[in-house]
Parts: sequence; C-alpha cells; structure tokens
Amino acid sequence: MAANNQFQSKFEDNLFPVKKTLRLKGKLHYFSRPWVMGILNVTPDSFYAGSRSLGPLDQTKAKAAKLIAEGADIVDVGGYSSRPNASDISVTEELRRVIPVIEAIKISYPNVIVSVDTFRHDVAERAVAAGADIVNDISGGQLDKKMISTVGKMEIPFICMHMQGNPLTMQGLTDYNHLEKEITDYFSRKLKECREAGIKDVILDLGFGFAKNLAQNYCLLKHLDYFNLLGVPILVGISRKSMIYKFLEVGPEDALNGTTALNMAALIGGACMLRVHDVKEAKETINLFKKLYP
Repeated sequence: MAANNQFQSKFEDNLFPVKKTLRLKGKLHYFSRPWVMGILNVTPDSFYAGSRSLGPLDQTKAKAAKLIAEGADIVDVGGYSSRPNASDISVTEELRRVIPVIEAIKISYPNVIVSVDTFRHDVAERAVAAGADIVNDISGGQLDKKMISTVGKMEIPFICMHMQGNPLTMQGLTDYNHLEKEITDYFSRKLKECREAGIKDVILDLGFGFAKNLAQNYCLLKHLDYFNLLGVPILVGISRKSMIYKFLEVGPEDALNGTTALNMAALIGGACMLRVHDVKEAKETINLFKKLYP
C-alpha cells in the first residue's frame, strides 16, 4: 500500500508538478487549482462566430457578465482578430474597441481580473491605464519591440505566446527540426528578456494553431508536461480551434465536446490556465480533474 501511495504521489506531482504563483497588483495568487480565462472578442471577424461582439456596449457587457457569472477567473478582452488572414486594423480602431469594454467591466466588477489581448505596446499601455491587469501578447513581443519593456515598466504579468511570423504568414511557417526543443529554446530566451525588462510574472502559451500544423498541435498537447521544466505557469488555448473541428470534420460551432476532451488532456499535462469560449464547461472539466487528482 505504501508503495502504491508513493507511486500515486509521484504521478500526481508530474501532472501538476509545482504550485505556480501569480502576482497581481500586490496580491500573490496560488494556482491551487487551474484557472479559466474567458474569451471576450470585441471583433466582427473572429474564427468562431459565437465569440464575436462588436455591437452596442451593453451587449458586450452582457457577454462579460455571462463569463463572470459562469466562473471565469480572468476575462480576456481582444479587439484584433488573430485568425489566419484576418483584416489588419489601426491602433486607433483597436483602442476604440477595447478601452470602453475594459472600463465598463472594471466599473461593474472591480475585483475581476482583466487581460488585454494585444501585440501593440501602446494598446497595452492604454488598456492597463483603463484597468487591465495582464497583457496577453500572441507574438511574445516579436511584433512590437517596445512591448516587453513597456510591460516591465508597468510591473504587471505578461502572457508570452509562441508564434512564427504573423497572422498573415504563420500558416506557411510550420517547419521545425525539433518542435519541442525549438519552442523551449524560444521561451528560455523570452523568459530571460522579460526578467531583464523587470517582468516578474510570465505565463507561457504554446500557441496552438499559430505556425503549427495539425500533427504538431497534437504533438505539443501530448507532450505538454515537457514545458513544465521551464518552471512557470502554462496557459492552453485550444477552444473550438481548427485542430479540433477539422480533425472531427465539423465546424467551430460543433467543437465544444472536442474542446472539453482536449482541455482535460491539457490539465493532465499540467496546464495552469485554460483560455476558452465556454466557461461553464471548462469549470466543470476542472472540477472533474480535481476530483481525480485532488
């Protein structure tokens, strides 16, 4: 019996290896259980129609209220669609989309954590001034060389994603000699750059669907625990993505069941955070995961 308990302990340590932390405005948060980031796209052209919200502010606020009511730990507000071949928009337009929404959420829900999904340092700066707590950059500072230094000066957490190229070119940039090693090397360099800039808390996002083909996406998910060696929280964002709906031969609107299945795989691999369109289902998945691995 003792040997079995020892094996179970080691197995569970591998699933959720060390207790990761996140400092937000002077408060230290422990990932005693994984968090859910609810997606709030203030765009007309996101890949999943159910996540689009570019109507009256009251409608967007209602969507945010639903995410919060269902238990979102973070609301991620984005005004620039990063789907392949999405239309480019100006900084002015991106600000027009996201700033009123962030301000409205913070007025109604001052204790809710808000992240801004942007790769532009000036949008990040204005968003934090409006109340955003975290910057979520799909390019990890690659598309705007001022981003990392700006976040460092603001002393807030940074979500650093891996992507090659940009949303217009990434689909053709899927050549890797050793997928896991190259992404780990990228994150090692980024962590050093972030720390030198004064960013104390970095969350890593492997960038499922960004410059990765179908096989590579599943390879990364299968070997997610490999990236726990970096010692920082891992975010997984696979909600309703093409790696699910194309494989199942359905559309994004029918990819919730597949999302739930792969979110459980991500939790078993050590994900500290799930970025999702469907908060209620993600919270239920986490509850079941914690029942299996308390």
